[in-house]
Amino acid sequence: MNADELRAMQAPIKERYRAEPGAGRITLKARGELDSASIACKVETGRAIAAAGLHPATSGSGLELCSGDMLLEALVACAGVTLKAVATAMAIPLRSGRVLAEGDLDFRGTLGVAKDAPVGFSDIRLTFELDSDAPQEQLDSLLKLTERYCVVLQTLKRPPSIEARIARS
Repeated sequence: MNADELRAMQAPIKERYRAEPGAGRITLKARGELDSASIACKVETGRAIAAAGLHPATSGSGLELCSGDMLLEALVACAGVTLKAVATAMAIPLRSGRVLAEGDLDFRGTLGVAKDAPVGFSDIRLTFELDSDAPQEQLDSLLKLTERYCVVLQTLKRPPSIEARIARS
C-alpha cells in the first residue's frame, strides 16, 4: 500500500468523523473466563483463546501467558502498526523493521512482600530497529508521529480513569 491508497481508504472515514464527531467514539471490549482448575484466566483474543496465568516469578508454571508480557505485546503490536501507517502516509521507505518493548517489574510489590515496591511496571522502553535510507529528520518525525498516534502508548503515558467493580452473575 502506498500513501495515496492509504489516504483514499481513510478519507471517507475521516470526513464522517469530522461531520459526525460522535461516530468516532467506540467502545472496545475484552472478555475472559476464570479457569476453574487453575489460577488462570482464558482471554478471547478474536482469533483464539489465550490462557493467562501467574508469572514464574510469582509461582506460575510458565505454561500460561503472563499478562505483563501481553501488555508489552499489545504495545509492540499497536506501535508497529502505527509506525507502518505513518511511514506509509509520509512515503518513508522501510525495507524491514523490528519493534521491541521491555518493561521493568518488581514482583515484591505484586506479592505484597514490600509496601514500598510498586505493583506494575516502573519503566517501559520501546525501540524501533528500522532498515531505511530515509534521512534522520524523517525518522525523527516518524517516531514523533508514531508516539502521538499509537493508542496503547498514549494510554500508558496518559492513563484513563479506570473503574473496577464486582457484579454477581
